[in-house]
Amino acid sequence: MKHSLVLLMNFSLPLKDPIPIFSLVLFIILLAPIILRKFRIPSIIGLILAGMLIGDHGFKIIEKGSIDLFGKAGLLYIMFLAGLELDMNEFRKNRYRSMVFGAFTFFIPLLMGYLVCTYVLHFNFMATLLISSMFATHTLVAYPLASRLGITKNEAVTVAVGGTIITDTAVLVILAVITGAEAGNLNTEFWVRLSISLAVFATIILWLMPMLGRWFFKKIKDDKTSHFIFVMALVFLSAFLAELAGVEGIIGAFLAGLALNQLIPHTSPLMNRIEFVGNALFIPFFLISVGMLVDLRVLMKGPQALIIASALTIMALSSKWLAAWFTQLVFRYTPTQRRVIFGLSSSHAAATIAVILIGFNMHIVDENVLNGTVILILVTCLAGSFVTENAGRKMAIEEASARPELPDQPERILIPVAHPDRIEALLDFAVMIKDPQANTPIYPLAIVQDNSAAKESIHASNKMMEKAIIHAAATESQLQVVTRIDLNISDGISRAATELMVSDVILGWTDKTSATDRFLGSFFGSTLDNVLQSVWETVYVCRFLYPLNTTKKMVLALPKNAEYEQGFLHYLQKMLMLAKQAGAKLVVFCANSTQTIIDGYIVQSKMSMEIQYRVYDGTEDFLAISREVSRNDLVAVVTARKGTLSYNAYMENIPGKIERHFRDNNVLLLYPEQIAVDYVEAGIQPEDLTLAPIQEQLENLNKLGKAVKRIFKPKK
Repeated sequence: MKHSLVLLMNFSLPLKDPIPIFSLVLFIILLAPIILRKFRIPSIIGLILAGMLIGDHGFKIIEKGSIDLFGKAGLLYIMFLAGLELDMNEFRKNRYRSMVFGAFTFFIPLLMGYLVCTYVLHFNFMATLLISSMFATHTLVAYPLASRLGITKNEAVTVAVGGTIITDTAVLVILAVITGAEAGNLNTEFWVRLSISLAVFATIILWLMPMLGRWFFKKIKDDKTSHFIFVMALVFLSAFLAELAGVEGIIGAFLAGLALNQLIPHTSPLMNRIEFVGNALFIPFFLISVGMLVDLRVLMKGPQALIIASALTIMALSSKWLAAWFTQLVFRYTPTQRRVIFGLSSSHAAATIAVILIGFNMHIVDENVLNGTVILILVTCLAGSFVTENAGRKMAIEEASARPELPDQPERILIPVAHPDRIEALLDFAVMIKDPQANTPIYPLAIVQDNSAAKESIHASNKMMEKAIIHAAATESQLQVVTRIDLNISDGISRAATELMVSDVILGWTDKTSATDRFLGSFFGSTLDNVLQSVWETVYVCRFLYPLNTTKKMVLALPKNAEYEQGFLHYLQKMLMLAKQAGAKLVVFCANSTQTIIDGYIVQSKMSMEIQYRVYDGTEDFLAISREVSRNDLVAVVTARKGTLSYNAYMENIPGKIERHFRDNNVLLLYPEQIAVDYVEAGIQPEDLTLAPIQEQLENLNKLGKAVKRIFKPKK
C-alpha cells in the first residue's frame, strides 16, 4: 500500500515509467482506428495524430525518446514486410519498370529541388544537394493500407516498392558522400571502402542468409516460436550489417525480406504470425513515433519558417506526383494505378528526418529547414494515406470485378488422415494449392473401422484431429473435420468424397512394409487401387520429408497426352500455385504439344511464371529427370489410372520407381481428374482419342486457343 502511494505521489507528466507508457500506447493503438473509422479517416492518420497529441510538441504526456526503440523497429518491420510480401515473379518480371520508376522518383525530385533551393530559397550547394536528396527519398508509410486492401500483388504496388528501394539506396549513398565531404574524407579510399562494404553486405544478405534459413527450417521443423524468433533476429541483424556497410538499416531490412521471401510462403502460419505482430504492435508504434516528431508551433515563428515549410511540402508532393505521372505515361497504367503509386511514394518519414537531422547536426541546414521538414512529414503522410486508401479501395474493387467467375461446383479438398505426425504437412500443402477465392473449408477425414473398438477409435481420432484444428487456426484457414465409420479405408474415402462432392483428395505416402501402416491406412497396393477406381477426382499422394518452404526447385513430369485429360487445367493451376507459394523455380518435363497448352494457359490467366521446359516423351526411364533433381527439390510426377487416355505401361508400380530414383526428395504423385470409363475395355485406343478429345475439353482448348490468338494478334 505504501509503495502504491509513493508511485501516485511521484506521478507526473511526461510519463517516464515504461508500464504506463506502454499501457497508454496500447490503448491508443486500440481506440484511435476505431474512433476515426467513423469519420472515414484511415487508421494510419489516426495514429500519427495521436503521436502529435502525446508527444513533446503536444501535451507532453510521454517523455521524448521513450518509444524510439519500438518506432525504429516498426520502420524496419515495414520495409521487411514489403520485401517479404513482394511477388518475386512479378518483381523479376517488372524489375526494369521498377528501375524506371526509381529513376523518375529520384531524378525528378532531385532536379526540381535543386532549382527551387538554388533560385528560390537561395541555399548553398551542399544544403541544396542535401534537401534535394531529401525530396527524392520516401517511406512506405501507407504500405500497410495496401496490404490490408489485398492489392500488394498489383503491378503498380510492385513497381512502387521496387522503386522505393532504388531511390532510398541512391539517396543514402548521396548522404554518405555528403558526410564524407564535410569530414574531408571524400577520396579514393572512401569510394573503395564504400564499394567493398556494400558488396560484402549484399553477398551476406542475398546469398548466405537464404542458405542459413533453409538449413534452419529443415533442422527445426516443429518449433513455431523458434521460427519467428529466428526470422526477427535475421531482420535486425541485416539492418545492423547495413549500417556497418554505410547505408541505412531500412535497406538491410528490405533485403532480408527479399532473402527470406522464398522460404516463407504467404499462406504459412509463420507468415500469419509475422504480419500479425507487425500490424498489431511494431508498425503502430512507428506511426505514433512519426507523429511525435511534428511540431505545428513552428508555423508561428515568423514568415520564414512558414515559407520554407510551404515550399518544401509543395515541392515534395508535386515532384512525386510528376514521377508517378511519367511512370503512368511510359507504361500505360490506369489513373487508379497512378494514384496508388503516388500515394505509396509521397510519404516522407524516417529516411527524410534522418537526412535532415544529419544535415542539421553538421550545420549544413538551419532550424527553419528542420522545422519545415517536420511539417512536410505530417502533410505528406496524411496525403499519402488518404490517396492510397481511396485509390487502393477502387483498385481492389476493379480487381475483384475482373476476376473470372468461379465454376458451378466449388473447390473442396479432402484429406484422409491416419497418422498424427503427417497432419500439418498435408494441411500446409492443401492451403498452398487452395484457391484463395474459394470460400469452402478444407475437410480432414478420419476413418474408423466398423468393429467392436469403434467407440475407442472415434475418441482417438478426435484427439488426433485437434492438432489439425490448432494448426489450421494459425493460418486462418477454414476447417471442417469429418469422421466416418466404414468397413475399410478405401470405401470410407470414396463415400466421403461423393457425399462432400470434393474436387481434390490428398493422401499421405505410407510405407507398406509397416504392419501398423497397413492396418491404419496403407494407401499403396490394393487400398490405393480401390480409391483410384472409385474416386475419379484429382488425387495427390504426398511424401514430404522436409518442409515445403525449403524447396529450391520443383520438377513436374507430365505423361504423353496429359493435356487431353479432363482435369489437366485444374491440376496445372494447382501446380503453378504450389511453385509460386513455395518460391521455387519450375522445371516441366513434357511433350511439345503439352508445352504449347501450358504456355497458352499462362498467357490467358496472366500468371507471372518463369518455366523451364525439358522434352519428355513419357518413357519408363526416370534417369533423365533424376539428373535435374537435387536434395532440396520437389518432384511432382503426374500419372494416370489404368485404362485412361494418358495411361502408359511404365506407370505400373510407379511408387516403387519413385522410391528408387528420388529416395531423398519431397515427392508428389498426382492422379488427374478423369472420366470414369475404361477405354481399353471399351475397345478404344488412346491414339484415336488424341484426335478427338472429349467434347468438354475440346471446347476448353478451343477457347484457350482463341484467347491466345487475340493476345498475340498484331496491331493494325
